[in-house]
Order: sequence, then C-alpha cells, then structure tokens
Amino acid sequence: MAAIVEIEDVKKVYDGGFAALKGVTLNIEEGEILALLGPNGAGKTTLISTICGISRPSSGAIRVGGHDTVSDFRAARSLVGLVPQEVNLEPFETVWRTVRFSRGLFGKPKDDTLIEKILRQLSLWDKKDTAIRALSGGMKRRVLIAKALSHEPRVLFLDEPTAGVDVELRRDMWEIVAGLKADGVTIILTTHYIEEAEAIADRVGVINNGKLLLVEDKDALMTRMGQKQLRIDLQDRIATVPPALHGFDLELAEDGGSLIYRYDTRADRTGIAKLMAAMSEEGLVLRDLQTSQNSLEDIFVGLVHEPEAAA
Repeated sequence: MAAIVEIEDVKKVYDGGFAALKGVTLNIEEGEILALLGPNGAGKTTLISTICGISRPSSGAIRVGGHDTVSDFRAARSLVGLVPQEVNLEPFETVWRTVRFSRGLFGKPKDDTLIEKILRQLSLWDKKDTAIRALSGGMKRRVLIAKALSHEPRVLFLDEPTAGVDVELRRDMWEIVAGLKADGVTIILTTHYIEEAEAIADRVGVINNGKLLLVEDKDALMTRMGQKQLRIDLQDRIATVPPALHGFDLELAEDGGSLIYRYDTRADRTGIAKLMAAMSEEGLVLRDLQTSQNSLEDIFVGLVHEPEAAA
C-alpha cells in the first residue's frame, strides 16, 4: 500500500534551543489507523502541527499525497483534517453553520448534502440548529471532527480526541473512527489511553523525547515484545520460593498463595514442563493455573523508560 504521508528526517528546534523533534522518519500508509503514543512533552503534538503546516520543520521534508508541506502548502493542507486537543468553537454559532463555514475556508463549493451526511454520521443531525454553547463536552468534540471532515480530507489527525470524555462516549468515538477508515480515510491518532490504540489501531508508533522509538504492526509488536505469564495458585501458602526453584523466573505473590512464572512467547520452549516437575518434587500442590499476556501498556511503559535506564 502506498504512503500518503512521508516524513523524512524531520527536526524541530525552537529559538531557545529546545529540540522538540530529533530526526523523525515515518511513512503512513493510505487507509490505515496509526496510533502515536508517548508521554506528555514527547513531541506528538509538535509532529502533528508540523505535518499540518501549523509549524514549519527546522529541517527535513514532509509530503502529504506527494505535496511538500512547505513549498506546496495549499495542496498538502487541503488533504488534511485536524481535530485539535483544545475545544475552540464559536459558542453562539449553530452546529450547521459552524461545519458549513469550515468547508468554505478551504474554498470548497457549497454541498449541504455532504454536510448533512457528516452530521448524521457523527450523531449530530438532531443538534444541527443548536448553539455550540448548549452542547455537552462530548458533542463539542464531535463538532470538531465534523469541521475537520467538512472539506473531505484524505488524512485525518486526531490529537487526544477522547481526552476528558466518559468511557461510553470514548467507545462511540472508536466506532466513528472505524467508520471513517471504512470510507477510506487515513487516521493518525494520538492518545494517552493505551486501550484506544489496542482496540482500533493497525500500527503503533511510540515517540519519546522527540525521537520515534518504533513503528510496528500492533499485533506483530505484541507478539514480538509481549511476554506471557503463568499464575500458579497453590493448595497451601508458602513463605518463600524453595531454593530448588530459584533457576526459574518466579515471583511469589504477597499472600504466599501463588507463584507467577514469566516466559518469552518467542522461545522454542516455555520451561513450564520442567517447572511443574520441579514443583512436584518439592511437594507443592497446584490448585489452579491461569495464563495472561503483556498488554500494549506494559510494552509502552517498557519502551519509554528504556532510554532512561540506558542513560
């Protein structure tokens, strides 16, 4: 699949010398959902602002649909829709006029049929004549998405779109994003909610300190970096792990009633059979077994803290 956004060695250094982006290179494929994860100050919003033309890169090149975002700004920007973190809407204007006006800003001809389709898609049609100030926070977020879609962009950036909304509305937003992807829109999502990336993303990128640590297919990432753990519930509690079991990666639960064994999913052998035999020799009786795999959150935390550990 062809890349619709091409980012080559992009750096952003502010006047005071602070480097917000330190040589980011990334291709975003047409029709995919890319979740960009990172802690506060990692460079997520700076990267989006630079791609959208709000901020110019200090060096490097960015192309959207083959158009350079600096030398061919208008053509590149016309392909992009942006939903910012901040809800900044005219409070006394109606939903309908707000969205229709955004389309006009891009020089697009009047198309009330399209505006109606977008408002219906975002469950805003019954609010079309309502003033923005009378809407809930979640509805205002939907208006931001409608505005971003009004000029029919091929690439949609969602910068923390579900920040501050309740769980139910967050799930509604996931369905909206899935629907947009089905319509062929490429979506780049920044989020603090790891479950959001785990639920809807095709690929996951992790950025920290202005550097892109990795970009990888979500499922492949979890397979490659994920560890499984086996929780072994014991018939009787123990005070310490027996010396004969010290060769295994075991952790004793606080209540002494369970042993937790971690193993690599990529290894040829898990070592579970040997562990079970060793436990039997020690006279430990099993009551129950449970397996679980590292979540994307576990992987993310490990990646973000890895450079600090190496520093």
